[in-house]
Amino acid sequence: MSEIFAACSCFGLLMAMGTYQLARAINKRVGKEVCNPLLFATLLCGAVLLGTGTEYDIFYENGGKILEFLLTPATICLAIPLYKQFKLLKKNAGAVLAGCVAGVAAHMAGCALMLFIFHMEAAEYISLLPKSITTAIGKGLSEELGGFPAITMATIMLTGLFGAVAAPPLLKLFRVTEPVSQGLAIGTSSHAAGTSRAVQLGEIQGAASSLAIVVTGLLTVVAAPVFARLV
Repeated sequence: MSEIFAACSCFGLLMAMGTYQLARAINKRVGKEVCNPLLFATLLCGAVLLGTGTEYDIFYENGGKILEFLLTPATICLAIPLYKQFKLLKKNAGAVLAGCVAGVAAHMAGCALMLFIFHMEAAEYISLLPKSITTAIGKGLSEELGGFPAITMATIMLTGLFGAVAAPPLLKLFRVTEPVSQGLAIGTSSHAAGTSRAVQLGEIQGAASSLAIVVTGLLTVVAAPVFARLV
């Protein structure tokens, strides 16, 4: 089976796109989101890899490079709702900054707590510090601080998936109804993957989440080296 995937270099890309669109079609047909497209596509592609014994590098040999190339412009496109809601976000600049600072502080404190509870090695602990920021920043930061980029990439992906799936029910559970607050909570904790879900909630949520990605990324770049000194 792996030979078939190797022969069709874009099979992984086509399957990722196909499963994502399938989940969207299911949600549209049912009338509500019963399966998150991002999670659905990830799990199904992973099942194919495990079931066929195919190596990741073969599955996404060329198709993955296309996705990686499109990642940066796709992230930049999140600035569109930010531009449209600039006046509103400027009016709430203090709340935006406070929310992002609180989010980064909670994240760093959580990583430090895991360090002491699980007696993690230095490189493992450092690899977790950038898990709530976008891949473009997190991978480089992990390498610079001495972490494992592969672990960082995996935790960034899992964090984004969790945010995309769990954000709406968690916001409802804690009765967070203000659009700017909803967007900040999602963007601060689950970067671009979560922001893609925030955009679906509303334009204001998408704009606040997009801004939170930038602010959280900058704050994490400053805070991570400080917390890395704990080991």
